[in-house]
Amino acid sequence: MPSIIFSVFCKGTCIFTGLMRPGKNIKIFFNYFLGPLLFAWLSWSIYHQVAGQPDLEKSLSRIKESLQSKEVLKMALVLVLMMVNWSLETVKWRTAVKNVQPVKFGTALKAVLSGVSFSVSTPNRTGEYLGRILYMDEGNRLKTISLTILCSISQLMITLAAGITGLLVLKERIYNSDIIAGWSTIWVQAFLYGSLIVMFFLTVFYFRVSLFVRWLDKLPALGKYTYLINELEKLNATLLVKLLSLSAVRFVIFAVQYYLLFSFFDVSIGWWQSFWAVSLSFLILAVIPGFALIDLGIRGEVGLKVVGLFSVNALGIGLTTVTVWFINLIIPALTGSVLILGLKVFKKRDERV
Repeated sequence: MPSIIFSVFCKGTCIFTGLMRPGKNIKIFFNYFLGPLLFAWLSWSIYHQVAGQPDLEKSLSRIKESLQSKEVLKMALVLVLMMVNWSLETVKWRTAVKNVQPVKFGTALKAVLSGVSFSVSTPNRTGEYLGRILYMDEGNRLKTISLTILCSISQLMITLAAGITGLLVLKERIYNSDIIAGWSTIWVQAFLYGSLIVMFFLTVFYFRVSLFVRWLDKLPALGKYTYLINELEKLNATLLVKLLSLSAVRFVIFAVQYYLLFSFFDVSIGWWQSFWAVSLSFLILAVIPGFALIDLGIRGEVGLKVVGLFSVNALGIGLTTVTVWFINLIIPALTGSVLILGLKVFKKRDERV
C-alpha cells in the first residue's frame, strides 16, 4: 500500500515537472489559450450530457413548475450551500499549504475553482492538482501537489467512513430488495470488507505520513524523489484532524443539499434515510473509475438504485442527481475556467528561451 501511494504522488508530480522549465510555445498555450479552450470544452460537454438525458422535456417542465412555487427557496439554499462548501474546501487547502506558501483566501478560492475545471474532465478528478498549483509561485508548485493529494485523501476517508456506516445501516433493506438480484449477500459482504480494508490502510497512512516519508528517505532507489513529499513530514496531528473535520462538514453539506433537492422534487424520503442513502451512493461512486463530466448516467443509476430503496419517484431522484451534479461541479468548473482566462502562469521575466 505505501508503494502504491508513493507512486501516485510521483506520477502526479512528474506530470507537472515540465511547468518548471517550459518552452515558449508551452508558455503561450498556458497563458493565452488554456482558459478559452477549457471553457469551450466544458460548455460543449455539458450540453451533450444534458441533451442526452432521458425524458428531458418532462424533467425541464418539472423544474419549471418547482421554480414557480415557494419551493424555490430550497433551490436557493442549495446554491448558497454550494458556495459554503467550496469556501470550506478553500480553507482546507490554505491550511494544508500554508507552510509552503501563505495564500490569500481569494487566491486560494480561484485555485480551488480552477482545479475543479480541470478535474471534471480527467479520470477520478486527477486534474485538480494542476489547476491549483497554477496559482502557486514557481518553485513552490511541486511541493504543494502532495499536500493537495492529502486533502483529497481526508475527504475520501470521510466518504468511506460515512459510506461504510450507511451500508451497515441499509444492509437488511438491500438484502430484501432486488438491487443485486441473486447475489446480494455475497456482493454486499465483499464490498463492505473491501471498503473496510481500504479505510484501514488510508487511516494508517494518513496519521503516520511523516513516518512514511522518513522511511522512503532511507531507500536508495526512492530517496531522491522524497523532495516531492517532504512537506508531509511537517504535518502534525492537530492539522490532520482539522483537515478531516473540514472534510466532515463538507460531507454533511452535500447530504443536506441532497435532502433539500429530494424535497424540492417531491421525493418522499426522511432526513435520516436520505443521509445514509447519499452516504452509500457516494461510497459506490468513489470506487467506480470515471470522469466527473461524463459520468452523469452512472450517478443517476446509482441514485435510482440506492434512493429507490425508499421512494418510487424515479423522475425526482434523477432530477436531484442532475441538479446536484450541475450545481456542485459544473457551475464551479465553468467559473474556474473563466478565472483561468485572467491568469498568466508564466511571467514575462521568466520567458527566457
